[in-house]
Amino acid sequence: MQIRLPRPRGRWLAGGAALAVLAGAGTWTAVADDSAPTVHRQDKVQAMPGAKIDTSYFSTGGSERRPAVLLGHGFGGSKDDVRSQAEKLARDGYAVMTWSARGFGESTGQIGLNDPDHEVKDVSRLIDNLAARPEVQLDADGDPRVGVAGASYGGAISLLAAGYDKRVDAIAPAISYWNLSNALFPNGVFKKLWAGIFFSTGSAGGNPAGPSSDAPAETPAGDAPAGAGDGPAGSGGNSAPGSPAGPANPGACGRFQPALCAMYERVAVAGKPNAAAEQLLERRSPSAVGDRIKVPTLIIQGQSDSLFPLAHADAMAQQIKANGAPVSVDWIAGGHDGGDRETTRIESRISSWFDRYLGQDKNAATGPAFRVSRTGGVDSTDGQALLRGATGNRYPGLESGARPIPLSGREQTFSNPAGGTPPAISAVPGISGGINQLSSLGVGLSLDFPGQFARFESRPLKQSLRITGSPTVRVNVTSSNGDAVLFGKVYDVGPDGRQQVLPSQLVAPVRIEGAQQAKNVSLTLPAVDHEVDAGHRLRLVLSATDLAYASPPNPATYTVALADGAALSVPTAPVVKTQASGLPWWTWGLPAAGALVAAALLFTARRRVAAPAPDPELAAVPLEITALTKRYSKSSDRYAVQDLSFRVEKGQVLGLLGPNGAGKTTTLRMLMGLIRPDAGEIRVFGQAIRPGAPVLSRVGAFVEGAGFLPHLSGRDNLELYWRATGRPAEDAHIEDALKIAGLGDALARAVRTYSQGMRQRLAIAQAMLGLPDLLILDEPTNGLDPPQIREMRDVMIRYAAGGRTVIVSSHLLSEVEQTCTHLVVMDRGRLVQAGPVAEITGEGDTLLVTTSTEVPDPVIEKIGALAGIGSAVRVDEGLLVRLDGASATSMISELVRLDVPLTGVGPHRRLEDAFLTLIGGSA
Repeated sequence: MQIRLPRPRGRWLAGGAALAVLAGAGTWTAVADDSAPTVHRQDKVQAMPGAKIDTSYFSTGGSERRPAVLLGHGFGGSKDDVRSQAEKLARDGYAVMTWSARGFGESTGQIGLNDPDHEVKDVSRLIDNLAARPEVQLDADGDPRVGVAGASYGGAISLLAAGYDKRVDAIAPAISYWNLSNALFPNGVFKKLWAGIFFSTGSAGGNPAGPSSDAPAETPAGDAPAGAGDGPAGSGGNSAPGSPAGPANPGACGRFQPALCAMYERVAVAGKPNAAAEQLLERRSPSAVGDRIKVPTLIIQGQSDSLFPLAHADAMAQQIKANGAPVSVDWIAGGHDGGDRETTRIESRISSWFDRYLGQDKNAATGPAFRVSRTGGVDSTDGQALLRGATGNRYPGLESGARPIPLSGREQTFSNPAGGTPPAISAVPGISGGINQLSSLGVGLSLDFPGQFARFESRPLKQSLRITGSPTVRVNVTSSNGDAVLFGKVYDVGPDGRQQVLPSQLVAPVRIEGAQQAKNVSLTLPAVDHEVDAGHRLRLVLSATDLAYASPPNPATYTVALADGAALSVPTAPVVKTQASGLPWWTWGLPAAGALVAAALLFTARRRVAAPAPDPELAAVPLEITALTKRYSKSSDRYAVQDLSFRVEKGQVLGLLGPNGAGKTTTLRMLMGLIRPDAGEIRVFGQAIRPGAPVLSRVGAFVEGAGFLPHLSGRDNLELYWRATGRPAEDAHIEDALKIAGLGDALARAVRTYSQGMRQRLAIAQAMLGLPDLLILDEPTNGLDPPQIREMRDVMIRYAAGGRTVIVSSHLLSEVEQTCTHLVVMDRGRLVQAGPVAEITGEGDTLLVTTSTEVPDPVIEKIGALAGIGSAVRVDEGLLVRLDGASATSMISELVRLDVPLTGVGPHRRLEDAFLTLIGGSA
């Protein structure tokens, strides 16, 4: 539902936007763009039964009739979140309406979780409004040509609108849910962290539909909607045997309907859902009207999403396709857990979808039936990770091309601890997207506690394997308490058996009832798109606990074994093919560059001057830059680098930091002799740098991204590169470079089979050939996942440990903080500060713990009294906890045990804070 975690500055901005809305009045605002039609916006508050709905209408004016689009927003947001997309669609020729749903933004009323009796009917009334506008195209009287789109909460309303209102002609839901009960109670297990954040977000800020509001309460006390109570759906009652009638705690419901708040409180206390809770959410889910959704549907779902995983998109696609409607499915890289939402591409695809099915443009390209985004290397121009699309001419589902992978492992017995703590860790809302913060403390996700899980492993794979869909497996489960709750996950395990990656940080919960006697169970594991390299293993782990979910509070013993002849069935989706990339830049770039270099040498041959004499006092100094200056081309007073001076010593790992335009790349290019400075001097081991200077043979660099011949092995590529330098083979020290890079047996394989992390390590190994005394790396961790980033960090530290020097330029401040010993901070071409990392960040033993809600004073006192904790003090952001012997890992475990709603943990003053302070926030 696109839950938003608290961000104070964002709230101020949202408040400012809200004040600009004139309640009840229409205000036209021109959105200027010199290259596109002017978009006018009309803000208006529309009266609905029980609420006032804040809307905006976007159009380029004129009398020509055009199709209309309704854009919904995510949970916790408002109509302002989709304004940019609305303006783009208006420029593309659509009449666009956005609105803030009940209980959000400036709209009144209570949050009903897309209740068909309220939020869905609101959408139908907005369609009535569109039908009355003279510029909106009509299919019949009162029936506008209209599509509906939105992300998360807004995506669900698009599906529901299509199911309840036959006037909807096309939809494009993104990162949304099919069955809300299945999302919050998957397989009968309570997803407590996401549900807690969700209900806390909606409960904050009081209840605008209460007695003091200008909108009446939608549900009078004691008269909840059908299905809201513990009794059977449709009974209209709230009571259960032994419990009082009415909502459990209406005063704490905030903006929620009391029936929803009471339902959540019952489930949160019990730790598992009952039938009434499931029925209440199912009634408000698109799945309830799935057989009625018969319009062209573009389904966009996130791969990094533990809230609404890919299985929801699969259920949508299967049902709507069975109804006979055109369906396309797009798996984007990001999701509710973070990552790249691919906003520009997705908005463009939605526009094309509406062009085809609303605008009736038969030439509009709606894209493939199925597309999944995969990492496809690093952009050599800006160092950013590239996403490549893999496509299929039909949607393969989650089981296509299933391949059995035999597993081995004996029968294993493990425990569910009392209270379900300490829990295993997979995805953690609010923290998963900030893995780097925890990495800086030596704490990673995907943590399983000994004695709480069983594991089964495959043999090393002989060939790489692309998993696309949901793996399945049959296991035999016995529980000492009758019921068992297990969390299934499949790890990608490296050749050493210790390095393991949990794809997309996803787990599959399952409740197994009546397991006193051994019971065979088929487990469907999380749907992912993940490539497992040759030589890696697959590891099936069944854990008794997971931080994101509620485990049974009573201790129990589980016994798990593979069912007879069971193997891990892995879907491979053979119909999905990765799009071919364009010709590598080096196929045309190297010849062109060679011609340019030759011409430059001829042109400048007569202008060369003798290099300054070496400075013997600097013979042992890897780098000294003095008053370095470089003006922009054709400018006498604009500087890319101005009066820059700093010095680097042996054994240092120096981080070169600065915002875009700080002059980092220009400095590195001058350091490597690629461009000449206008003034100042660069000396490497006492020798002045000039193009072609002999001392450059002691410098290795990875700046623009290395190009490799994909059909050759990694070793062949390195040997070919070294031969091209013309230097003796014995000077290459290939084995030494490879040992530091840690590529292992992968060297014998073709580079086209390498993962992105392996390609990066091969590029670093190429830069290290000859074991240069000075190694320069520009964004070496771009495109890598957290385990690969850690490996790259170790490579740099090991290299410098041998008495050599590394200079690294990176935007990942947390990685710089962990890797580098010294920093040079630049801004607008000038040196801001230089020195040891600890000196710049001001390291200490105090950690900042951010929380989603305010921690009560008694809990703070308990934290301060914990062993190894010096003190705990409330601050605006959360808590400041001073460690006095305890580790960050043990502190986090104790906070989880005390049910502290933590959203992040980090040093009180991180490098990010120091960096932004130094550059005055200009980044």
